[in-house]
Amino acid sequence: MSVDLLRLGRMMRMSARLAPVALVLSLILAACSGGAASTPSGTTTAPTATSASTAAASGGASAGPAVSPVDSGPPIPVVGTENFYADLLSQIGGSRVTSTSFINDPNADPHEFESSPSDAAAVADAKLVIVNGLGYDDFMQKLLGASNQPDRVVIDVQQLLGLADDVNVHVWYDPATMPKVAAAATSALSAIDPPNAAYFAARETAYLAALAPIGQRIADLKAKYTGTPIAFTENVAGYLTGAIGLVVKTPVGFMKAIEEGTDPAPADVAAEQDLFTTKAVKVLVYNSQVTSPTTQRIHDLATANAIPVVGVAETIPAAYPTFQAWQLAQLDDLTTALGGG
Repeated sequence: MSVDLLRLGRMMRMSARLAPVALVLSLILAACSGGAASTPSGTTTAPTATSASTAAASGGASAGPAVSPVDSGPPIPVVGTENFYADLLSQIGGSRVTSTSFINDPNADPHEFESSPSDAAAVADAKLVIVNGLGYDDFMQKLLGASNQPDRVVIDVQQLLGLADDVNVHVWYDPATMPKVAAAATSALSAIDPPNAAYFAARETAYLAALAPIGQRIADLKAKYTGTPIAFTENVAGYLTGAIGLVVKTPVGFMKAIEEGTDPAPADVAAEQDLFTTKAVKVLVYNSQVTSPTTQRIHDLATANAIPVVGVAETIPAAYPTFQAWQLAQLDDLTTALGGG
């Protein structure tokens, strides 16, 4: 059965689970106003007064660190190509940034994104840009090349992590990635706006504190479910399931074909189907954002054989205010599917 419908209940229980983190944050973060922040849809919202405990319970950095921003000029225009990077910039930059994202539609295939003139203008104006690399957002190279800005800082996450070109592109699912991106973003923002270095550092601390429950949940799942066999339609959450110790049984050729938008080999399709008809796996982790008739048939086959289906996405869905809230919700779904909910 699909666990997607259980997310609402999981979100309601999230505040209770994160209460200890909220208490810690409340000691270091004040309940003052935050700044213009990028929403998952790529637009910006006006500052809102959010207490530290409320922000932590929602799975994101507080809007009000104890260090207040210095009025050093207009907010810094920044771009996070994917909305989880724009969210990171908003959480760390606070009122000192206006953040824009391009890949943010939960109903669209990110691999098929086509940039617009407004995207080019946003890149031309940006003082800081984060790109994923690994071929995931190659269109950004053209946009960056079209505007010569010597003082613009570009954080290429592939280069930051020292990754080869042939690895899984969905690096934001690796628990080690976002802290490294946060450190690089904090350093870049501090160089661009030195008077607010302490402000950015305080907000980075809050961002990392809001990531902590994700790491704890992964550790809890690993202790209980290491070695559990699962299936994928596409290797989106592979870094995450690998950190938990789950064993992916789906043929590599099947996952690669789905990611590349081609038809899997008949032998790979048959092997994938056998995982469900023989009940050789406990869960199907299903890319709910990029689907095809083939993946839908796999989804339906899993459901027909009473194998729980966990939907994962490639960008933050609109229902979740932050990267942290989104990841915790997906881990809630996975916990339920594995039998621990």
